[in-house]
Amino acid sequence: MLNQKALAASASKAVTALAIGQTTSPYIFVYEWSSSGFGQKYSDPATSPTGAIRGLAWSPDGSALACAQDGSPYINVYAWNAGFGTKFSNPATLPAGNGKSVTFNPSGDVIVVGHSNSPYVSAYAWSSSGFGSKYTNPSSLPSNYRNAVAFSPNGSYLATGGAVQFGQSSPYIKTYPWSSGFGSAYSNPATVPGGVVNGVRFSPNNDALVAAHNGGASVTAYPWSASGYGTKYADPSTSLPDNGYDVAFSPDGADVAIAHAASPRVSVYEWSSASGFGSKYSNPATLPTGNGAGVSFDPNGDNIAVAHSSSPFVSVYPWSSGFGTKYADPSTLMPFGYPECIAFKPE
Repeated sequence: MLNQKALAASASKAVTALAIGQTTSPYIFVYEWSSSGFGQKYSDPATSPTGAIRGLAWSPDGSALACAQDGSPYINVYAWNAGFGTKFSNPATLPAGNGKSVTFNPSGDVIVVGHSNSPYVSAYAWSSSGFGSKYTNPSSLPSNYRNAVAFSPNGSYLATGGAVQFGQSSPYIKTYPWSSGFGSAYSNPATVPGGVVNGVRFSPNNDALVAAHNGGASVTAYPWSASGYGTKYADPSTSLPDNGYDVAFSPDGADVAIAHAASPRVSVYEWSSASGFGSKYSNPATLPTGNGAGVSFDPNGDNIAVAHSSSPFVSVYPWSSGFGTKYADPSTLMPFGYPECIAFKPE
């Protein structure tokens, strides 16, 4: 029988997975991940995605991997068991356009897809059998394509971010209460994000909502409650250099990371729900080699991964009150393309 020390060592070596979606075939790349860093690339799925992957989401129990993609059926979901299993059957009612983003609710019984044509967001029941019935569209639709969808950790709210119809100037973000379907949309925030929203995330405590976007400060954060948006937090004192593309909280909610264009391509700030953005952590010693497009903390908050626009297209760092030394690149690199999303598998 293994002693406690051996069990702990065994657990620390447990193999999980890191998924990256990008614009070049085979579009979806998943690597083994352990405390040693990258392992082997998993074999490609038997049924390939039909186009560029714009959004990724693991089911909460890690048994399925969803890919929002260009080209019909716009959403592919694969069973996962130490590698790709069979692709689930398409939903009976497909999303109305190219998939831009995807998320599961925390209970794993709802999947939501943001897409390029009206109604711009589609929600479906989900089970171990795959897609169930499509939920009724929200009564107040988003104004244009949805680059980002995210449930709050308690499953009570659904945030969506994206563009507006030509000629409109706001709000870029639209949030709904969720309880067996869409509720009435919350009133727009008093201060809207400065441009197209590319990423949204609730804090682990459900008390803040952060949007990464084009224009303005490139990141905008609000207190959040059952009443909706609070007064916008002050922008970070060390501003982002260019458009923000993705946002991730550390599991303990103490830090918030934004992937963005221009060096250093990823910026991480201390976070407090009382005051918002705190000090910016020092940049990693080895920066990502291109514009940051996606960012993800692992389930324990021990590592942070960045998908970026130049080879090796992914950079992963130990995380403990700041960036550690970058892990070695994977032995099998992705082909030239543009990774747009990244996600560690839940444990």
